[in-house]
Order: sequence, then structure tokens, then C-alpha cells
Amino acid sequence: MIEAIKNWKLHILVLIFVIIAEWIGAFSFPIGPGTVVLLPMLYALIMGILSGPKFLRLASQKDMVDAGSLVGVTLMLLMAKYGTTVGPNIPMILRTSPALILQEFGNLGTVIIGVPVAVYLGLKRETIGAAHSIAREPNVALIGDIYGLDTPEGRGVMGVYICGTVFGTIFFGLMATFAAALGIFHPLALAMASGVGSASMMTASVGALSAMFPDMADKIQALGAASNMLTGLDGVYMSLWMALPMTEWLYRKFYRLKYGTQPSQTAAGEA
Repeated sequence: MIEAIKNWKLHILVLIFVIIAEWIGAFSFPIGPGTVVLLPMLYALIMGILSGPKFLRLASQKDMVDAGSLVGVTLMLLMAKYGTTVGPNIPMILRTSPALILQEFGNLGTVIIGVPVAVYLGLKRETIGAAHSIAREPNVALIGDIYGLDTPEGRGVMGVYICGTVFGTIFFGLMATFAAALGIFHPLALAMASGVGSASMMTASVGALSAMFPDMADKIQALGAASNMLTGLDGVYMSLWMALPMTEWLYRKFYRLKYGTQPSQTAAGEA
């Protein structure tokens, strides 16, 4: 961590990317009945990807590792900023607490959709790690503790974790604008749905919603931050007690449908 903080090349690159992204500013364009809002965070993310050793090589592999180690620190500052919006909106958050808690059951939709798709694509025990959640840090730790990361389940959760890190922010920002453009859901409901346990994904979604509904920006940010916090607290228990058993059960059902036989009960049997 200390070595990463002393990496001045990394700080200069980040400063340049932030200046360019803020100079471009928010950009919106119509698609069908709605409007897609592209935020500076998206531009900065794309510039960061292009600067890596696989593309323009402005940053080395070591720089990328250093940057990854600083993500947690920057997200702490971000969540502190969101905390300043939660306080003034505590009465509203308390009124919506039942909805904030009950929305955790929506995370089971990941299992219902993810398991059939994973089995259809040919995944075996990797399905368990990949489809039981959106695979953020607490879920990686949970799979690592139960199965180990050097297992098919571990490879599944790490694969989704990496994909979420690279594409999740972009996906959430665009998904929020499309959902808001449909006019089916209230902006505050979408703000609550943004809190899936990932600060970066929540920020992208909340930022897009705040740009579309500036008069409700404070409430959107407060509900998004509160929802994300609650997901971090009870999401692990939801995964442990409901999502993982459900994933195991669905995996056996769809495996038998595809292959005509029961899957092996041990990860080693399908590695």
C-alpha cells in the first residue's frame, strides 16, 4: 500500500484522466423513448483500461497492481462523501427500511437467471461460484472459505469478479439510464436497486440517475448509499443461507437436464 502511494507516475496518470474526463463532462443522447447519460467516470474508466500494458502501455503491470491496491482507499473517501447525504435523509431512509431489506430477495434473481445460462454455456462446478451472486469481495471471501479459491467454484467466482470489475461500472451506468427512461420505476426505487454491494457500480448507477433527475439527486444518493451499506451487511448471510443452497439445487436440476446424469458431488470430480 505504501509503495503504491509513492507511485507518482500512477498519480499523474490518474490526474490527467480525471482532468480530461471532467473537461468532456456529462454527455447524453436519445435512444428510443429514453436518454442515455454518459458520465465522466465512464470516460476515466475507459482511459484507464486503454492505458494498460495490453493497449497503449502507458502503465506497466506493476502500476496496475498498485492502482488496484488503492481502490479500497478511494472508495472509503467516496462512501464518506455519500455519508454526508445519508444523515439529512435519515427520516426518509427509516420510512423505506422495509423495502431496503426486502429488496435483498431480489439478489436471488442472479441465481435463477445465472445458473441455467452457466450450465448451458458448459460450466460445471464453476457455476456455483459464478452464479450465486454478483461476486464482489464478500462473496469471493465466502466461496474461498467454503470451497477454496483453487477450485472450480473459486475459478467461477473470480471470473465473475474480474468481469464485474472491468465491465460492471459501464453496465450499471447504462442500465440505470435505460431503466429510468422506460418510466416504469420511480427514480428512488432505482436508487435503492443500485446498492448491490459494489461501491463503484452503485456510484455509476446513482451518478447517472442524479444527472437525469437533478432535483432528486440528494435523495437518490442517500438511498443508493444506504442500500449499498445494507447489502454489504446482510448480503453475505443471504448468500450463505439462501443463494448458495438454491444455486446447488438448481445446478443439479439443469445439469441433469443437459447431460442426462447427476453431477459429481465433489468439486474435484469435475475439475
